[in-house]
Amino acid sequence: MEDLTSKTVAVFSRPFNLPDFDETLPAGEYEVETELVSPPDQKDPEAWKASVLVKLHSQLSHPGLDRTLTVSLADLDHARAMDKLTGRTLSDFFLEEMLADPMIRLVMEADGFSEAQVRELYSRSET
Repeated sequence: MEDLTSKTVAVFSRPFNLPDFDETLPAGEYEVETELVSPPDQKDPEAWKASVLVKLHSQLSHPGLDRTLTVSLADLDHARAMDKLTGRTLSDFFLEEMLADPMIRLVMEADGFSEAQVRELYSRSET
């Protein structure tokens, strides 16, 4: 049978929150299992939203209790982006991610744009 999930690790450098969960989660590594396709029993595959199963850390009050939380992929991605921001605006985060992409660098070089010019362009768009 074909594996319909992907397992990875999400790393948070600061405590974080997820929507509809009343607990602040501590910084650290979290095992994440992502559904790659809609479940076979899904009645409307087009309406299916990607979700992830996050293995939570044990609480001090219940050290042996394994807990998991199912959240939307978008909510987890948003929490990871906010963790990376560390006080920066979302556009700053986007700019840094974009400039770190080798394909973007090649296109910039081909079009004759320097990193300084792109940073200047984005700094003007925020005002």
